[in-house]
Amino acid sequence: MSLVEEAVAAILAGRIAVLPTDTVYGVCVDAYREASARRLARLKGRSEAQPTALLAADLEVILDAVPELRGRSAVRAGALLPGPYTLVLPNPARRFGWLCGRNPEAIGIRVPDLPAPARAVLDRVGTVAATSANRHGEPDPARIEDIPEEIRSRAVVVDAGELPGTPSTVLDLTGPEPTVLREGAASAAEALERLTAA
Repeated sequence: MSLVEEAVAAILAGRIAVLPTDTVYGVCVDAYREASARRLARLKGRSEAQPTALLAADLEVILDAVPELRGRSAVRAGALLPGPYTLVLPNPARRFGWLCGRNPEAIGIRVPDLPAPARAVLDRVGTVAATSANRHGEPDPARIEDIPEEIRSRAVVVDAGELPGTPSTVLDLTGPEPTVLREGAASAAEALERLTAA
């Protein structure tokens, strides 16, 4: 069984995989399994009240998972994705409540420019819940050896070499005007310009 097949099998079985993205290594589980998402939070040592993003290889996959995003939210997301952004969007149907933290009416989405092996995994499994493959508060991992052993030992790890190492830029698009929650791998100012034109 190839590493890609092992990662696919792990996610589909409710276990954990570490995948490379366009920014840092991410730890991923099946987004539809609440128990897996809770296990992921415990593994990272983070509160379940912190939100976790939905991640997919294609925006259309996320729109299938959260159909209420179709329309204005999808247009705005399409102006930035795929790319090194996490977008917080309205979630009026409160889907994936176990990923939304304290605000079930907002959901984070991520569609990275993926390295080929990660794309191959996500093409097979669809949407995952994903967050950086570090312990809460520790540096974001650019290399496999930067990932804590307690995470590596519990996951199928897909290695794509050294990644840029700066996490995604996070934008909140739930209000009347976009808000920058974290300046990261991409220019927030440029993102706001692109959103204005969308």
